[in-house]
Amino acid sequence: MTPAPEQPAGDVAVQVRGVRRVFDGTAVLDGLDLTVARGEFVALLGASGSGKTTLLRILGALDHSDGGTVLVPEARTTVFQEPRLIPSRRAWQNVTVALPRAAAGRDAALAALTEVGLADRADAWPGTLSGGEAQRVALARALVRSPELLLLDEPFAALDALTRLRMQDLVGELCRVHRPAVLLVTHDVDEAVRLADRVAVLRDGRLVTDEPVGLAHPRDPAHPSFAALRRRLLDDLGVHRPAAAPTSASTPAPAPVSTPTGVSP
Repeated sequence: MTPAPEQPAGDVAVQVRGVRRVFDGTAVLDGLDLTVARGEFVALLGASGSGKTTLLRILGALDHSDGGTVLVPEARTTVFQEPRLIPSRRAWQNVTVALPRAAAGRDAALAALTEVGLADRADAWPGTLSGGEAQRVALARALVRSPELLLLDEPFAALDALTRLRMQDLVGELCRVHRPAVLLVTHDVDEAVRLADRVAVLRDGRLVTDEPVGLAHPRDPAHPSFAALRRRLLDDLGVHRPAAAPTSASTPAPAPVSTPTGVSP
């Protein structure tokens, strides 16, 4: 059984110092440092295999480190890419699964489902829910535990584009209301800038970027500061906009090349 990390003190929710995690002789995390304040929303970007989910699993006590110090609050929970609902339990029962009996009543589940806009689906079976609805049940299951640390492992990746935007708005609003510390793992640069107070980039086992966003909500991707931060993050991720071909009076200019908004898994 993986031992639970120790708890931080004061206004710090997450304190990671010099953390290493080695698989088959390769250090996926190599002396990583990260601090997240209580109530702060941090997004973590990185290429596939860079160690983002490994760090999330260590913080959630689902894995262990091979060195360094990890301090996190005891009250923490994780929302994964898949909702991971129990098919034989109704939506409200999935919300309260594994809670102590005294806290696992229908009223608590309905309050959480109301916050995510699913009170009318409380008695639905998981198999009848859409992808977005199932993920909202998973979010309600996380919030009903009143976590001090909410870990989000690409929770919108399997959703269609419109549902994804709606879920981003919902998560952003709920996090501003409940004020847990949040660590979001994502491949989507626009998603990170849209939601987070800080955005970090993980490469070669360490953070190469850790930058505050500094924009008021709601955030407009067309805002110059949003676009500038997006460009810097894409550069740090190794995603570069192709250079425009030279033009002349007799040669029509090529069509504009759109800037990628995320990094594919």
